[in-house]
Amino acid sequence: MTPVGLHYTLSHFDVPDLDENSYRLTIGQREISLAELKAMPSKTQRVTLECAGNGRAGFAPRYPSMPWTHGGVGTAQWTGVALKDVLGKVPEAIKEIAFFGADRGFDSGVEHHFGRSLGVADAMRDEVLLAWAMNGRPLAPQHGAPLRLVVPGWFGMASVKWLTRIELLEQSFDGYQQVVGYRYTKRRGEPGTPVRHAKVKSLMAPPGMPDWYTGRRLVSQGSIELEGRAWSGAGVAVARVELAVDGKWRAAELEAPAERFAWQRWRASWDALRGEHELACRASDAAGAVQPLEPDWNVGGMGNNAVQRVQVSVR
Repeated sequence: MTPVGLHYTLSHFDVPDLDENSYRLTIGQREISLAELKAMPSKTQRVTLECAGNGRAGFAPRYPSMPWTHGGVGTAQWTGVALKDVLGKVPEAIKEIAFFGADRGFDSGVEHHFGRSLGVADAMRDEVLLAWAMNGRPLAPQHGAPLRLVVPGWFGMASVKWLTRIELLEQSFDGYQQVVGYRYTKRRGEPGTPVRHAKVKSLMAPPGMPDWYTGRRLVSQGSIELEGRAWSGAGVAVARVELAVDGKWRAAELEAPAERFAWQRWRASWDALRGEHELACRASDAAGAVQPLEPDWNVGGMGNNAVQRVQVSVR
């Protein structure tokens, strides 16, 4: 698991200051206190969340938002109540369920609370949580205290923080972050396609020591143990991870998934010889998706799951 202080955060607007005792979640015409939610049967599940913009720094040109390289991902134990247990039976006329945070601001001149929606079938899945705890402790302010949505298998933007309002809609949600903000587009102004599930991806912990300005790694000659993590979206397991040294691919050792929506550990040994080398890792999932060798560029810098490349100098 990722410690709370090391788990990535991304907030579009200011972190709200919400009081746990006076907090109320509004669902249509009713209000529910945090104490009432905690009195319901709870569950804990380990979930990997990745920012949709993770890897944006690998795009050129790059959209002027958070310049993530690889750090926008983490795995935590989330505790809460299943959303479907709170909502109960949803009327047949309902098409989508919208979730709103207390955070509010402007994006491209549009003032709004951060909001996202899910189709009814996606929202009512067993794993979708209203969470009040992370790694066994109450949510920290930066992680959505006192209550947030957790949508396993999706990119992180779906897991709305500082959740204060849920609306049942008979039409498609038209909030800015739904219809403009999180879209795969090749040209500005086109509708594109929505950002939804996370993509198959792997990362390695770079070996040795870093060079401050170039990021190149410096290691000593000899046997080096490499390890990393791999994950995919929609609860699909990773089936294979490969390591490449100077473009030559071979299989790595991959651990079985511990939980359906959490990343998997992989390991490989490398006999490092003197000189300049490039390491890369590539994951394939059980549905047949494979990490691409190069980024699939889009305007917003979303969903970059191209293979990680690490330059290494062996001394």
